[in-house]
Amino acid sequence: MLMSDSMPLLWLVYVVLSLVVLLTGYLGLGFLPRLPRLVITWAVAGVMWTPSHFRLPLLDEGEFYSGFAPAVMVAAVAFLENNRETFLPVALLVAVGAGVGGLLGLLMWWRGRARGNDDAVDRNDDAPAADGRGNGERQEPVLG
Repeated sequence: MLMSDSMPLLWLVYVVLSLVVLLTGYLGLGFLPRLPRLVITWAVAGVMWTPSHFRLPLLDEGEFYSGFAPAVMVAAVAFLENNRETFLPVALLVAVGAGVGGLLGLLMWWRGRARGNDDAVDRNDDAPAADGRGNGERQEPVLG
């Protein structure tokens, strides 16, 4: 059951909150053109959604707790604990996640741009406008 085990609930909350952060971040970057907005948003998504394995020592000698967590959190804890042997591989994993996310954003921009060009090529600019004037230019509204 979802409520009896805290880890699935924790991951569910993390996914929902990360989607809220990504949506508000994308909307907050509305002043940028579409290319940098998508690349930045997907790079942040790659950072937030890259999982990593971790291992923490317990109070008992020789016992450890291990599991999966977002790589950026594992890197932050390793940085705060000054644990270089954990920090370096996880930091590289975070950088790879950001790079893959940025490439996905670039791919989404490219596919959206290519689809928009196909629509422009399919249209015939010499065809008469819907109002029958035939020049294809923008017409100002006329009262009366």
